[in-house]
Amino acid sequence: MAAQLLNPGAEVSRRGLALYTTISAAKGLQEVLRSNLGPKGTMKMLVSGAGDIKLTKDGNVLLNEMQIKNPTASLIARTATAQDDMVGDGTTSTVLLIGELLKQSERYLVEGLHPRVLADGFDIAREVLNGWIDSQKVSKKVDRELLVAVSRVALQTKLVEHLANQLAEMVADAVLLVKGENSSAAIDLHMVEIMTMEHQTDGDSRLVRGLVLDHGGRHPDMPKQLKNCYILTCNVSLEHEKSDVNSGFFYRDAEQRERMVAAEREVVNEKVRKIIALKKKVCDGTDKHFVVVNQKGIDPQSLDMLAREGILGLRRAKRRNMERLALACGGNAVNSVEELTESDLGYAGNVFEQTLGEDKFTFIEDVENPYSCTLLLKGPNKHTIMQLKDAVRDGLRAVKLTIEDNCVLPGGGCFEVAASRHLRALADGGNIPGKTKLGIYAFADALLIIPKTLAENAGHDAQDCVMRLQDEQAAGKMVGLDVNTGEPMDPVATGVFDGYLVKKQMLSLSSIIAEQLLLVDEILRAGRDVSSGKK
Repeated sequence: MAAQLLNPGAEVSRRGLALYTTISAAKGLQEVLRSNLGPKGTMKMLVSGAGDIKLTKDGNVLLNEMQIKNPTASLIARTATAQDDMVGDGTTSTVLLIGELLKQSERYLVEGLHPRVLADGFDIAREVLNGWIDSQKVSKKVDRELLVAVSRVALQTKLVEHLANQLAEMVADAVLLVKGENSSAAIDLHMVEIMTMEHQTDGDSRLVRGLVLDHGGRHPDMPKQLKNCYILTCNVSLEHEKSDVNSGFFYRDAEQRERMVAAEREVVNEKVRKIIALKKKVCDGTDKHFVVVNQKGIDPQSLDMLAREGILGLRRAKRRNMERLALACGGNAVNSVEELTESDLGYAGNVFEQTLGEDKFTFIEDVENPYSCTLLLKGPNKHTIMQLKDAVRDGLRAVKLTIEDNCVLPGGGCFEVAASRHLRALADGGNIPGKTKLGIYAFADALLIIPKTLAENAGHDAQDCVMRLQDEQAAGKMVGLDVNTGEPMDPVATGVFDGYLVKKQMLSLSSIIAEQLLLVDEILRAGRDVSSGKK
């Protein structure tokens, strides 16, 4: 009533209706994403207003692309995408857990329990699990074998098994290459270039220990393939540039004009001659060749001068590739051609150009001690390429987090079943007084949504699978679900792992948002109408 007194046009949903609407929206969003979870999850087809089609089972892509108008569902979607932004995975799991927390709460709310009691129970459960989760870490050395297993699990949830197995090693090797040996610096995934080619099949993707540029030489006489190359990375304008201020070009006669044009041209030619002089100094009398990669332009006259000397010149390189190039090939990115020395040059064993239709690609490979690389993803169509890109990004972040956390958790629903057992033991132990323990029971039951959904999506009986997991864990065996057979399996021996930070963030975000939604007693549509300026 108070809101309607202030604004007669306000729409108000009172406590019972507001809570029912909130829980229904959460369950609705849960049902949309439920079938996507796990390696056996199904796919969704998204059709845009323009008729563009996207096939995906990535929860983050779905939530970003779908048009969600319900305020509760929109809040949950923003929370889940924040999970992906922070830790790179767990989007679908977060949506499922929030929906299940509210669904389990509904059982008690129908019987008259106040939402604040459940919220207090969620608080206790979250604090307990945040302390208990450290005891569940897998004591296993973080080496290449473990990183490949982590990458494989992340990729198999979004790609078919044989393709995920192939890409897993490439993703793990790419992160290890960027990290370097014994490096304590933060891992910069921007140093892994993801290049796509609509060509051949998705099984032809490969890791290039170097760089792939999406353009080629701009002169027909430039070489298409070179071995043993010095690489000059520069940001120097090798073309005529207009002045930054308004200026005039005045002359008395045609002869004077020609002299002025020649003088202006000489400035650019002198820069090119200095590059050619360095090439002759380091390459003459050897089997070495010379490549110039320039961030700025190279005009036709300069390209012609470089081509006559057998130099491959690439212009308008992307700024991010200039940094990657220096890390991949060595040397320094220079901003001037004055005082160029051999120490400024990088090295690559093989540089060649490949043409696909109207697109040209330049491969810079066989570099020494690269700290940047390229994942070359090939696919027969755009749908396949987009799936590969989304999956590879998640795989890269999963491997990066594993290295930074220096630990993993057992996967396949093993952690969720163990957490559920731990919370039930806590509530049954008599240490939690009164009705607050009902919130802990609700949290414990909600955690089982992950193994239940994994079993359902694989075509197995969810209750039967979860009961067997609980029985095995009660006998002291830490087991997860084998989605192929529906039987309990040892996740450590099988190589099925989950990210430590992913699970910790999922538990915190899900419980906090579920608490806040439970405590909503009114939904007010009384905000300002931005489009019309009315209230």
